[in-house]
Amino acid sequence: MTTYQEFIQQNEERDGVRFSWNMWPSSRLEATRLVVPLGCLYTPLKERPDLPPIQYDPVLCTRTACRAILNPLCQVDYRAKLWVCNFCFQRNSFPPQYAAISEQHQPPELIPQFSTIEYSIMRASCSPPIFLFVVDTCMDEDELSSLKESLQMSLSLLPPNALIGLITFGKMVQVHELCCEGCSKSYVFRGTKDLTAKQIQDMLGIGKYQQQQHPQQPMPPGGMRGPSQSVPPANKFLQPVHKCDMSLTDLLGELQRDPWPVPPGKRPLRSTGVVLSVAVGLLECTYPNTGARIMLFVGGPCSQGPGMVVNDDLKQPIRSHHDIEKDNCKYMKKAIKHYEGLALRAAANGHVIDMYSCALDQTGLHEMKYGPNYTGGHMVMGDSFSSTLFKQTFQRVFSKDTRGEFKMGFNGILEVKTSRELKISGALGPSISMNIKNGSVSDTEIGVGGTCQWKMCALNPNTTFALFFEVVSQHAAPIPQGGRGCIQFITQYQHLGGQKRVRVTTIARNWADSALNLHQISAGFDQEAAAVLMARMAVFRAEGDDGPDVLRWLDRMLIRLCQKFGEYNKEDSASFRFPENYSLYPQFMFHLRRSQFLQVFNNSPDETSFYRHMLLREDLTQSLIMIQPILYSYSFSGPPEPVLLDTSSIQADRILLMDTFFQLLIFHGETVAQWRSQRYQDLPEYQNFKQLLQAPVDDANEILQIRFPIPRYIDTEQGGSQARFLLSKVNPSQTHNNMYGWGQASPFAGESGEGGAPVLTDDVSLQVFMDHLKKLAVSSTS
Repeated sequence: MTTYQEFIQQNEERDGVRFSWNMWPSSRLEATRLVVPLGCLYTPLKERPDLPPIQYDPVLCTRTACRAILNPLCQVDYRAKLWVCNFCFQRNSFPPQYAAISEQHQPPELIPQFSTIEYSIMRASCSPPIFLFVVDTCMDEDELSSLKESLQMSLSLLPPNALIGLITFGKMVQVHELCCEGCSKSYVFRGTKDLTAKQIQDMLGIGKYQQQQHPQQPMPPGGMRGPSQSVPPANKFLQPVHKCDMSLTDLLGELQRDPWPVPPGKRPLRSTGVVLSVAVGLLECTYPNTGARIMLFVGGPCSQGPGMVVNDDLKQPIRSHHDIEKDNCKYMKKAIKHYEGLALRAAANGHVIDMYSCALDQTGLHEMKYGPNYTGGHMVMGDSFSSTLFKQTFQRVFSKDTRGEFKMGFNGILEVKTSRELKISGALGPSISMNIKNGSVSDTEIGVGGTCQWKMCALNPNTTFALFFEVVSQHAAPIPQGGRGCIQFITQYQHLGGQKRVRVTTIARNWADSALNLHQISAGFDQEAAAVLMARMAVFRAEGDDGPDVLRWLDRMLIRLCQKFGEYNKEDSASFRFPENYSLYPQFMFHLRRSQFLQVFNNSPDETSFYRHMLLREDLTQSLIMIQPILYSYSFSGPPEPVLLDTSSIQADRILLMDTFFQLLIFHGETVAQWRSQRYQDLPEYQNFKQLLQAPVDDANEILQIRFPIPRYIDTEQGGSQARFLLSKVNPSQTHNNMYGWGQASPFAGESGEGGAPVLTDDVSLQVFMDHLKKLAVSSTS
């Protein structure tokens, strides 16, 4: 019999699914009493090298209101060639091509190990993908030339049949023609006037290549779309890469800085709002409902026209969190309305908006975040386009998997089907609602609800959605024991190879009566999935509520969970015990409360938007690293080992490697740093010290190879200015307020007898947090 831990692991590897509860409560009231909502993290395109795409169409349930897809949980009568849908119990005949099936000769979609399966829809042809570069020219020569090099390099990484376009902007917006030989020609728009899609279409003289599918028309539930018309002809602004890569390389090489003079004390006039409007309008008119990426490269804030976030006077700093709190942001609300409107238009047409922002000050990501958040685009934030952080991250956008296929899907739709005891409350992830209601949609919304289908314009193997469910059955008539609830996830997307693909994941879990079998439900709790789901809910709330309100909500939920599942005697905090599979959960909540996702102090609004964007799209492992960073220790006393994220881990004779997802930090203890500065590692007799210094660097490089976006790499030592990144993350178990005098050994001291480095902070430590939590949990008044 496998343990729950192994069961959870197997399900994640096979299906890309992690549930907060792996045994489901049998009534709505019991489900609300569990405190943590019934939800899951689902990674639709999880990499499965062992999963070949099947070259035929899926078999659908014949009931119009159901349309679920044949799966291993269906009952099958092999003699009569019938199958019973496990969602609506409709009896369906197999299509004629299944005539030869038998118990010994099953099609793959009925084999239990293929609870996730991917179909290639052969009859549906897709247009080639479109990449539209939107380049800011209001930057220094060095920055612009680095960016031009990266863009020229990317042309060789694109699929040869992909269509490509170029728009540049400064005070004016220029849409470049790519088919003219000899002389470069562009259409210029004023940077202060917003334009509708119709106006852009007329000015550029482009027609609409109408495909059969209307952009707003939803997918028939569970159904496949019919074949679209053949590939539409390219226009003069969007050309196949193989035809125009030479002329586009020359065109990029000739790009100049924005010629408009910038007086002293002024910002350059930058029309980001108008250029996005032109890019969205251009694609909307020519390729509606086709996979396309608008790749926006900005080197500063929008300072004129619609979408401006700050004026051109350098005396006026760009808004901070303090200004937002005091409602002292002149341009913010209008800018948000502008960018959110563009994001919704792009998302409705299946177009992605990527944002690459490289500048030392803010560029307005806080207002523009709706583009990447609604369309699933990348948001990358760096200091400079010449940094390796930007260059390698941009290169990695076009990376391929083991089969040599691009790791990106376009124009996807995620549909969720549930058995009749469950309803869908909502989803949190880089998507928009398609507003399709049916009997399985709950009235109680968590995140983006009121629908059973979500549009995801871009997908990669890490894109993960949080989905929340509600148990329907009333307390008086709970679901009988021994039954199973089922959920099916259907993801349709456009593969870069040109086919349409459908990935289907079907899962089931047992029902249990929490009045009789609370221990069974409790044993099925997945604390890691629960922590990430709660973190996503908290971040979603933080976008609208005040910071302190969100922290109070998190604390209240944690106390209620402790009261429900902890073992204790009333009013005796020393007697409190938590089951093993809950033991890390309070620790995750402690670090989440201190994290940059909920604490905006010392972060700009742009940084906060970037951090929250990443948490709402990454998979479970990466999200946990963001919430509670990992700390590894390297010393002469043994092999590298993970250590507590605590001040006691900072020892003079250790090197620490901290991975926060956004940063990789190597920290040298005091003694190690002195040896290094005296260059002992260069002496032949100290080869082991050289190896010790090299070990964390090698491990950091391994992480750098696979992480997207590339983290910031920091090398520091005890007392160094950048040690603050480590000191702000560790649990402050030793501070200047503790009872130990400076330099004296503490009970936390390691084997070397030295305590960790005290942190100068008034934050409470995990120990104090846990003591207060236990007191509140056992108290009869809370």
